[in-house]
Amino acid sequence: MKSWQRNGILTVALLAFGAVRLPFEAGLAKELRVAGLTPPPMEIGTRDKIGQTSSAVALGGLRTLVATFLNLRAFSFFQEQRWDDVADAFDTIVDLAPRTRYYWETGAWHSAYNAASYYINDSELPALRRREAWRTSILKGRAFLERGIRNNPADWSLLANLGFLLSDSNKIAAFRAPDETFAAAADAYRRSADTGKALPYVRRAELYSLARVAGKEADALALARSLYAARQNRTPTLLILLLVLEAHENPSMDSSRRAIELFGTPEKAYDALTSHWQRTRERFPVYGVAAALESLEKTLAVSAEKSIFNQALQSTTGPDEWFPK
Repeated sequence: MKSWQRNGILTVALLAFGAVRLPFEAGLAKELRVAGLTPPPMEIGTRDKIGQTSSAVALGGLRTLVATFLNLRAFSFFQEQRWDDVADAFDTIVDLAPRTRYYWETGAWHSAYNAASYYINDSELPALRRREAWRTSILKGRAFLERGIRNNPADWSLLANLGFLLSDSNKIAAFRAPDETFAAAADAYRRSADTGKALPYVRRAELYSLARVAGKEADALALARSLYAARQNRTPTLLILLLVLEAHENPSMDSSRRAIELFGTPEKAYDALTSHWQRTRERFPVYGVAAALESLEKTLAVSAEKSIFNQALQSTTGPDEWFPK
């Protein structure tokens, strides 16, 4: 057989082998991406943003290295308070490293906390512009975090961070209906705890949010009792919520006596209930708390001048005064 014939046969064979192999490799690559073992193809817009050299490095399999350098650049933007540039940098970073929790959490934190705090305190902006920029930054941080969760649905920390943002009284709960935000926060914490990987505080945080949703008192009480069964969960907030949810279920309950049972002494019960009564911005329920405080003040001989109710009347700062109008 002549050499040109052999070469022709080899060429045809290689083409045939490639044609058979291509669908298999495409299917395998898709399965690896679905399983989270390989990143999705880099978008053209991302390549344009990071430049030719970085794009070549990323295409060579070193995306996380490029993401690391971009993170350093984002930190410089943060120091210069260039918030749009910070957001753009993290959009590119997570395109390169969508499985890295740190980038999603940090990008959301910059928008919802750093940028939002900057805008609400920017005296050069009119009051309404300050509030709108503050609100927009918080919502942008939420959207970024939710994007991270869609890319990493089993990541307990991203879900817990979303719960924290939603339940923060100085953030979304300050301008959205409380029932809506606290219900969403409780759901985020629940999904986080249900992964089986979350730290113990997450389930307690679910209770703290659920207890603030009107109409969910029975569910919150069941969760509070379940958590109370484990001694490590008996934080002051959990004990107070157990008390108020029981008072909601049974309005005729002697709440001061129950408070002493939970906290050990009248003094500890009074201190805990006083602290809870003063947490007005956090919108925790207070069923039975006033009656318990009145009874404990008689037991402890608290004077009218030092009464928590007298102090509350003297306070003039309301929730609406925290933000410019």
